[in-house]
Amino acid sequence: MATAAEKKAKRWTYEEYYKLDDDQRYEIIDGHLLRAPAPDTAHQEWSRELTLILASYVKRNKLGKVFAAPVDVVLDTQNTVQPDLLFVSNANLGIIQHRAVFGTPDLMVELVSPSSVRRDRYEKKDLYARFGVKEYWIGDPANKTLEILTVKEGRFELHCCAQEQGKLSSLVLAGLEFDLTEIQ
Repeated sequence: MATAAEKKAKRWTYEEYYKLDDDQRYEIIDGHLLRAPAPDTAHQEWSRELTLILASYVKRNKLGKVFAAPVDVVLDTQNTVQPDLLFVSNANLGIIQHRAVFGTPDLMVELVSPSSVRRDRYEKKDLYARFGVKEYWIGDPANKTLEILTVKEGRFELHCCAQEQGKLSSLVLAGLEFDLTEIQ
């Protein structure tokens, strides 16, 4: 009896993705090309306020560089993401190149939307832990929550969280503290 051969799905690489010519936002996770739709206005407001908080703190303390989406982060040939925000410390500035960040940033921020909850809370969380991101922030503008996770023994653990209000702090950006009301 003959058996049917399984058809394998195409495994995308960063170089193939980079050659796309359609102005859409994409990410590659474990070789799968995923379209990232444009964020809503609440998402944009949170992104702007978090960028201001992070960028001013990092610049004032001369700690490294902060980037806001869209910027490609190429973790390896089959994993390219566009986090909402990212921080690269002075010690890792060598991963920043003209067309993308090639390597693992120290801190990544994702703001979830209805279409990205699963990807941001589970797939990217696992991916970022696997690649050694030291701190991962998951913001949810619709529910007015922000969680700050730090990696321990290859897995993320909750460092702090707030809903609607409350103090938050970073371990990667030691001394950074703000209230969630500052970004709403």
